[in-house]
Amino acid sequence: MLKSNKLKLRAVEPEDLDLMYLIENDTELWPCGQASVPFSHYALKQYIAECSNDFFHDRQLRLVIENPDGTSVGFVDLQNYEPLHHRAEVGIVVVPEKQRQGLATETLRLLASYVSVHLGIHLLYALVPKGNKASEALFKKCGYKETATLQDWLNSPKGWQSVVVFQQIL
Repeated sequence: MLKSNKLKLRAVEPEDLDLMYLIENDTELWPCGQASVPFSHYALKQYIAECSNDFFHDRQLRLVIENPDGTSVGFVDLQNYEPLHHRAEVGIVVVPEKQRQGLATETLRLLASYVSVHLGIHLLYALVPKGNKASEALFKKCGYKETATLQDWLNSPKGWQSVVVFQQIL
């Protein structure tokens, strides 16, 4: 099982719908992903129901970050999986009231071990909006190396943003 004394990573359950709804509809997070319109409860409920949880088929995986008391506090995603090159992009979000408690650090540590051993991933990477000091510090703390800057990569309400590429070879 994917767990430590601080948290557990598990598959998405129907009970996670409200948290997923809040996070997916947080417009502050939209520039970091592909969203540009709100998600309905119905659409997210369908996603949960139809998710195969087969990483190799879907080429993506979403796991819930859960506190020891069973409270869901965020998500960690693997996406853009490239089977030939054994790499995947990682994204993570923790609810604001649980940030700065080491949960994201522990999540990335558990995830790296899991994907290396069980999924055969050789390289994880993250695209972090330039100037997002908290995310930059998180990935550096977890052993990711800053390898590139992609200019004007994200189109946001604040204008074009560059991203910093962080990579971790497992």
